[in-house]
Amino acid sequence: MDIRLLKPSDIPLIQHANLENLPENYFLKYYLYHALSWPQLSYVAVDVSRPKKTPYDYPKIVGYVLAKMEEEPTDGVQHGHITSLSVMRTHRRLGIAEKLMRQSQLAMVETFGAHYVSLHVRVSNQAAIHLYRDTLGFKTEKTETKYYADGEDAYCMKLDLSSIREQVREAAAAENGEAEAKPEASADVDEGEAVGDVGRDPAKKKESERSGDKVKVKVGRGLGVGELVEKDESKH
Repeated sequence: MDIRLLKPSDIPLIQHANLENLPENYFLKYYLYHALSWPQLSYVAVDVSRPKKTPYDYPKIVGYVLAKMEEEPTDGVQHGHITSLSVMRTHRRLGIAEKLMRQSQLAMVETFGAHYVSLHVRVSNQAAIHLYRDTLGFKTEKTETKYYADGEDAYCMKLDLSSIREQVREAAAAENGEAEAKPEASADVDEGEAVGDVGRDPAKKKESERSGDKVKVKVGRGLGVGELVEKDESKH
């Protein structure tokens, strides 16, 4: 299973996963709006075990998370929002939904410095509530009556991202520390002999020619694998 960023070409496939599993459906342009506005936050799960018969076969997307940042948060705090999460029934109970959610949350912090993430869930969707509350640690903030088009209520849930923010800070500090610990190249370090005449002292070069220094060169049809013979450069 491969968890990767959503691409615009994936949109028809994630719409299929949405129609297959969820009663809340969206137009294609709504998915495109997320993919273009916040390309770092939405992810798909691809079943890479399915063999591709031709180079043009579509990937088998078995799950996705569609996420965004709140553009005008009413509380004035930078935070993300999970718009939709879906995993095909054939691939449930494999931890895919949790991986998708955690990857999106990390991206919210790394890219936008989000302080928390929110979502809505049907009060009757016990499987989703268990994932959000018991596995991921979301807290129920309030109940919004008749939130969905069919009149069902929704729990408004929220997850504080302080722990992830701390992990990101520690990772950045460790990376900076490693960069500072690397020794800079010294001007006195011997970088080896010059190749050919480049970098050689012209006076030493002329002196070498006058003295008739002999060097070994490769000859023969072996293009460098023949025997070494001595060549008197002073005659040229």
